[in-house]
Amino acid sequence: MEKQSGKNIASKLALFGASVIWGSSFLVVKKSMDSMQPHTLLALRFTIGSILLCIIFMNRLKNLNKEYFLKGGIIGVFLFIAYSLQTIGITDTTPGKNAFLTAIYCVIVPYLYWIIEKNKPDIYNIFAGILCLTGIGFVSLNNDFKIRFGDTFTLISGFFYAAHMVALSKLTKDKDPVLLTIVQFGYTAIFSWIIALLFEDIPRSWKQNVIFEVLYLSVFATAVALLLQTIGQKYTKPAPASIILSLEAVFGVLFSVIFYEEEVTFKLMIGFLLIFISVITSESKWDFLKKNK
Repeated sequence: MEKQSGKNIASKLALFGASVIWGSSFLVVKKSMDSMQPHTLLALRFTIGSILLCIIFMNRLKNLNKEYFLKGGIIGVFLFIAYSLQTIGITDTTPGKNAFLTAIYCVIVPYLYWIIEKNKPDIYNIFAGILCLTGIGFVSLNNDFKIRFGDTFTLISGFFYAAHMVALSKLTKDKDPVLLTIVQFGYTAIFSWIIALLFEDIPRSWKQNVIFEVLYLSVFATAVALLLQTIGQKYTKPAPASIILSLEAVFGVLFSVIFYEEEVTFKLMIGFLLIFISVITSESKWDFLKKNK
């Protein structure tokens, strides 16, 4: 019993660590945009990340086959579009807003399943959707009811993150999740390099802080956080796991306020709170409040 309890605590700490790392990554991406353009950063991040995962899981690479590359390619397209839009979006918004607006993918997923599986969203999903839309209004709309292009791109990226999750669910049955992750990271790196080389200016010189930012995103926010999530979700029930991982958005704001000096107004706080509650409602259905029978 003690051994199992220790695993539960360790798994929750792993998930918590992943949420902290991902929360901090919004700030690091924002700072990186001062030195390079979005797809250059993504190309470097996913190239290094995929190579690192290949080294860590080298013994599994022999199991790669045509099906992995086909399904991984489909999933990789959604991942690339989501990261591309999100990273472009952060150039015209704050790390905190970028974090919370991206988190709407949790609320969108049940509705995409409705379209594909004809499985209607339940009352929790409907309530979460209403809360989320209200929160988006508080976060994104200006006094003249206009929305910045950065927030628009971030919101659209949330849709593609949701599409990515649905694609993962549909295409990854009986497949090694680590191998699929490596393949989709590889595709994302390739697509990013194509856009970067065609349309962006690759920096000729690199400052020390830029190298650190790229390595942090590649090693910690990609490879390490993924491993922590994989370990954590193996020994944690879905409801508490989703709640811990949703803290990513909260940490995104926290790091932005402390290090980016983002001003959090009362209007923003209301919006953040509504979006956070909507994410928890959609992901957990408040199962953690129900007594185990």
